[in-house]
Amino acid sequence: MLKLDDLQAILHTLVNNIDTGIHIINQDGLTILYNKKMAEIEGMNHSDVLGKNIPELFNFQKESESTLMSALQTGAVTKSSKQTYFNQKGQEITTINDTFPIYNSNKQIIGAIEVAKDITNLEQIIRDNILNKGDTKFTFDSIIGKSANFQEVIETSKRATRTASSILIVGETGTGKELFAQSIHNGSKRSSGPFISQNCAALPDSLIEGILFGTKKGAFTGSIERPGLFEQAEGGTILLDEINSLHPSLQAKLLRALQEKTIRRVGDTKDKKVDVRIIATINQDPIDAIANDQLRKDLYYRLSVVSLFIPPLRERKCDIPELSKFFIQKFNILFDLNIRGISNHVFSLFDAYDWPGNVRELEHIIEGAMNLIEPEEEIIDFPHLPLPFRQKTNSLEPSISEAMISDMFKGIDDDNLSLEDYMVNTEKKYLVKILEDHDYNISKAAKTLDISRQSLQYRLRKFNLK
Repeated sequence: MLKLDDLQAILHTLVNNIDTGIHIINQDGLTILYNKKMAEIEGMNHSDVLGKNIPELFNFQKESESTLMSALQTGAVTKSSKQTYFNQKGQEITTINDTFPIYNSNKQIIGAIEVAKDITNLEQIIRDNILNKGDTKFTFDSIIGKSANFQEVIETSKRATRTASSILIVGETGTGKELFAQSIHNGSKRSSGPFISQNCAALPDSLIEGILFGTKKGAFTGSIERPGLFEQAEGGTILLDEINSLHPSLQAKLLRALQEKTIRRVGDTKDKKVDVRIIATINQDPIDAIANDQLRKDLYYRLSVVSLFIPPLRERKCDIPELSKFFIQKFNILFDLNIRGISNHVFSLFDAYDWPGNVRELEHIIEGAMNLIEPEEEIIDFPHLPLPFRQKTNSLEPSISEAMISDMFKGIDDDNLSLEDYMVNTEKKYLVKILEDHDYNISKAAKTLDISRQSLQYRLRKFNLK
């Protein structure tokens, strides 16, 4: 049987190594246990808290707002309650608490215990999302690229500024989807209204609903009267980035908001009318997202009144020189340098590289090179490039021909492919067959495949079928 000292050692180890704050006070309100995690959460020293009263250590608007003191004085039990207060240094702390009174055998309260989880940083993220309407600094003049496929997207975007219809922007990460969204907003009649951007993958589902649609005071423990992004964007534009990350139940609520032009705050019983233009982005083929149950089909059709398919950088490599010049000028100013250009060797590598990170990757590589270049040098050459990029491009061969690209999947032994490669190869073959059946008429082929013309073009670009 364990001795008392052993039990105390076990308890001490447990209390100080769990990832949850624990604070216990006695019947006089003095702290008798305060673990390491609680000290981290509240930014206090363990020795400064033990033996002290709550009002001496922390500031609440009212003493009754301390769930720990409330449990001691009234026997109140609180669960999953949000609490915001300040420590002695004036630092704001926000926690989710479970608080209980401690009773002796005579059913008298002899203390209280609080178990807390820190959401201070999360609360700041929410506040930033609600209050920061974004800096819409981009216009169509900011968009760089003269390639035919890219110019087609720009022209379609400019035409979309004339209406308030929903827009779905499809493009890989780093292609500039938000740049297009801001340009459309600034070119429309809504330019004087707010532009609010929210990444749907940045926050958990339990919080994103309140952020989008707002909350009603008393809807849940700790909730306050707070407008959501739809109300904040009244008369303007809201950008929903990575829409496929939104939970299906929230996608259904978003669909209703689009159709009815009304929203309902969490916990409310009344609808509010909103006048907001929705621009959504997705970094994968929306048809694939629907097939994988990541995007509701009805929401896709409602959002894609206007669909923009932004080509990746590997499909518009003729724009690399102009993009490179722009980034060099940008970092010349920031770093006080005088770089005039890029060597032919580096340009040949840029042309042969596949650019999985797209324009954003090009910008980062040039920024990295300009951090390594000597002040007296004026040309970015291979030794200046970041090491990971040099390693990836050191063995690159010249670009293969278009004929080779078109035929690259022919003659492959399907028996030796992985399931994923087999599916991709089969899809390629089927697309080519349908195109051949219709003499390469995109519209007729898309109708046979029961997909939109833009979706077919997106897949042809995706598989490098020209």
